[in-house]
Amino acid sequence: MADRLAQVSAQIENVRQLQSVVTAMRGIAASRVQRARALLAGGDAYSAVISRAIGQALTLLPADYRPGHGSRRAAVVLFCAEQGFAGAYSERVLDHGGAYLPDATKFLIGSRGGIAARERGLTTAWSAPMATHTEAIPALASTIADALYEYIADGAPSAIDVVVPVCNSAGDIRIERRSLLPLDLSSFKRPVAQMPPLTTLPPHELLERLTAEYVYALLCEATMHAYAAENQARMMAMTSARNNIEARLAELEHRKLQLRQDEITSEIVELTAGAHAMQTIR
Repeated sequence: MADRLAQVSAQIENVRQLQSVVTAMRGIAASRVQRARALLAGGDAYSAVISRAIGQALTLLPADYRPGHGSRRAAVVLFCAEQGFAGAYSERVLDHGGAYLPDATKFLIGSRGGIAARERGLTTAWSAPMATHTEAIPALASTIADALYEYIADGAPSAIDVVVPVCNSAGDIRIERRSLLPLDLSSFKRPVAQMPPLTTLPPHELLERLTAEYVYALLCEATMHAYAAENQARMMAMTSARNNIEARLAELEHRKLQLRQDEITSEIVELTAGAHAMQTIR
């Protein structure tokens, strides 16, 4: 019985060590979510500035101006998980992306998502690791933009969407599909009763450069949302794991108490039997 009690005590110690690891991982994920949410406001402000600039640039062009878009084949950027312990995060993104554009050219972000995609037999035209800290997000957005423009320049898909997980303040994660290219110029407000802006570039070139900057801003925003959502998913997974660990600890503590009580009872029985034997001998 002493051996069984020692085994249960060892199991309790192991589970408590696992609990410490899970708690630490949950804390790190929560900190990253908070950091990403704080930076999203700056990204929104950046996008708004570029949007106003595009509206002003459109005043220099005919009202019916529509840029050429080349090929209309579809492409989609899928933001999946880079690290593990995020539940079914990547699977949800792949389910959503494959459901509405099954034949689209796929650009996949996230190493764990790449593993899940290969398990499904999905072919990706390009992939890259997901950012693991906020400082790496601008560089990743620039890398994605360069890959997309390279495909467009080669006559590949120019109608591009992004599939990105977004988490709200309540902690719920939803999968959103957002149009990236071509831009819907009707969505940009042209200023009314305002002097035309002073420019040093031809209107078409100015609009082209602003479009590239706006696409970059949208990719930064999508990447930041994906970074926050991945860590939110990890935090939720660690919360669930912690609850399971606490339930397991309660079971082991109860088992330990039972074994200890059985041990004490056995000792009492042995002592009583010994005392009775001594009295019988006398």
